[in-house]
This record gives sequence, C-alpha cells and structure tokens, in this order.
Amino acid sequence: AGSIPMLIMTVLPICAFAEKPVDLRIMRGGTDVSHSPTINYIRNVLLPRLNMMGLSAQIKVVRYGYYPKGMGEVHLKVNPSRRLKPLWLTEFGELEKIEGISVCTFLEERKVAERQKKAALKTLKNDGYDAEIQVLNDRSNPLQKGSSITLWAKTSKGCIIGADAIGELGKRSEDVGREAATKLIEELEAKPTVDVHLADMLIPYMALAHGRSAYLVRTVTDHLETNVWLIEELTGVKFKLSKVGNLIKVECEGVG
Repeated sequence: AGSIPMLIMTVLPICAFAEKPVDLRIMRGGTDVSHSPTINYIRNVLLPRLNMMGLSAQIKVVRYGYYPKGMGEVHLKVNPSRRLKPLWLTEFGELEKIEGISVCTFLEERKVAERQKKAALKTLKNDGYDAEIQVLNDRSNPLQKGSSITLWAKTSKGCIIGADAIGELGKRSEDVGREAATKLIEELEAKPTVDVHLADMLIPYMALAHGRSAYLVRTVTDHLETNVWLIEELTGVKFKLSKVGNLIKVECEGVG
C-alpha cells in the first residue's frame, strides 16, 4: 500500500501557492503504514504548525488503510496562502498537555485500540507524564484490518511535538502503545521545539516563507540532511545548522 501521508507531503507545498482552493480526493493507499507518518500525525502535528505559517489545510479520513491492501481514502482541502509567514521556534517553554488518538479498524473485539492506549498511558505515567488519548474503534474499511497510535504534546511557547507507531502482524498492541510513548518521551526529555520527523517536513515551507525561520531539533536525521540539500538546490536558500546546548538550531532566510 502506497502512503497517503507521503503523497500529501509531496503535493501540499504546490497546493500552498495555487490560484484557488484545492480539493483532493486521495484513494486506495494506506493512511497508516510503515516508514511514513500516520495520517493523524499529519492532521494533528504538521497541519496545525503550517496553519501558524498561514497555510490552511484540513484532512478528512473517509477510510483508514493499512499494509498490504491499503484501500484508504482521504479528502484534503487547502486554502492557498499568498505569502507564508516565517517560523520562529527557539524556546520549548513549559509542557501544557499531551493528547493522542489510538485507532484500530475491525479489531474492536480484540480491544486493540484500548490496549495501545493503556500501554502508552502507563509508559508515559512511569516518566511522570499524563495524557488524554482518544480511542477510535473504526469500521470504515472491511478489506484491511490494522491499527496505529499517534501522540502529540503542546507547550506554552506554541511547540507541537509528535510521535506515532503502527500495528503490524505479530506485534502486540501493548508494544505499539509503548513504542509511541517512548518516542515522545525521548523528544520531551530533550526539550526541542520540533520533533525529528516534523523537522524535515518543515524545510520546504521555511525556504518559501517571507522572512527568517528557525527551530530547535534534538538530532539531525538523514531525512533532514537530504531535505536541506534538495531545497537549497531548488530554491537557492541557504540553511544554517548550529549547535545550541544539546540541540541543533536549523535556520534560513526564506525567499517569499
């Protein structure tokens, strides 16, 4: 199953500067598949951040889809922006709340979503974090069972830090919940202003924004390095990466 979130990330920078509102219907792929953010990560982490830059986009999940058959369906609506505002996130602030959504499709009888949630809450609690996690026992796609959990934390300085995990054949629901929670804890302990996945997703928008943008990330991933190189080649924008304490500051002057 091809990744619907990856397709959305590909077309969204183009939609951002369209001449009129864009309404896309994306079908047959997977909403929650390996080596890709979940659709709920896109909805609750990426899109709210882009909204703060002036790009308004909404996603409606019609059908969740998973490996191998996919068969998911998503509606994407984008209101283009004449000019993207720069992103300046250099302070973590104080943690305000942790939220999440645990989804399973046609696995309600095995309480998969509830078990993912319970394991995530326990893992977070063990490190001193409380969270509110919604359970969604989905029945939108009888052709492909599956599950996922997405968590996100919000801070007093406007940061949104996310993490997710995907259910797989032979992988216990408790392990899925623990995986997402452990990823989020690793981010929160470092106190960055974006998580390692959002970091590379934001690079095109920072380059296209009007003014100087910056954020702090806990480490430089291969994806971040690749995106920086590619966007520099395409736009001529130069990114600066520098060490700030235990974090990496990524900044650039946009061409917008």
